[in-house]
Amino acid sequence: MTVSQSIRYAQSLGLERLDAQLLLLHALGRASGERAWLLAHGDEALPEGAQARLQAMAARRAAGEPLAYITGFKEFYGLRLAVDARVLDPRADTETLVDWALERMDAWIPAAATTPPALIDLGTGSGAIALALKHSRAQWQVHALDFSADALEVARANAKRLALELQFHQGSWLAGLDGRFALIVSNPPYIAAQDAHLAALTHEPLQALASGADGLADIRTIVQQAPAHLQTGGWLLLEHGYDQAEAVRALLQATGFTQVQSHRDLAGIERCSGGQWSGNPDLIQERKP
Repeated sequence: MTVSQSIRYAQSLGLERLDAQLLLLHALGRASGERAWLLAHGDEALPEGAQARLQAMAARRAAGEPLAYITGFKEFYGLRLAVDARVLDPRADTETLVDWALERMDAWIPAAATTPPALIDLGTGSGAIALALKHSRAQWQVHALDFSADALEVARANAKRLALELQFHQGSWLAGLDGRFALIVSNPPYIAAQDAHLAALTHEPLQALASGADGLADIRTIVQQAPAHLQTGGWLLLEHGYDQAEAVRALLQATGFTQVQSHRDLAGIERCSGGQWSGNPDLIQERKP
């Protein structure tokens, strides 16, 4: 079987051409950026063993397993992260949250500050957000928290391989955590427990996806806990579903956050919402029964 025939074979199983190309490159032991090589060598026969490797991986992908779990890595914010079924497959949409976090902190932290700001990524999973922030601003003190010991093992391994120093914590959101932060950032579970989309995500950890009847249970908890763990003027930034921005802004406003706003991704969707903590509990709006 030639290179071109191998790609067509994978496509015949229902794979997108890009996925077919990336799997073939992985089967050949070549880098994911070498797609041009496939075009230039389309008539060459596959070396021994590569065809069997491609067929096995293509079958997994056709069954719905994320490409990142099959290849064992994912590019995120310029970093090559090791990922597996213990953590979510990092989405490109989440890079929007990293961009916004950098923008908010750069605008708020004084240029002459002598103490590096402390930040925490809640539900860190593979460590994608925390590692991207640390890689972008090496002087910052970046913490990463997850409830799952398995997820923390993946994140620690990524940090070690990338030579980026993070402080890791295991826990349920901010409960029992000491200290205050200049920024709390999170991509928490936000899919409703009965959402039909979960059927297509069975390969990923359910606890990192679903969050109560309306998908907002974990976001509510984080918003309620955050004031006790934010410095005055600190920010809470949250990723959420495509149709949840208004509801998340309402939660932030009712808890007393100011400068409440949402941030759009490259597709124009309000992907993240957040607010600044004034430190004034009198700003908390009266909750309606």
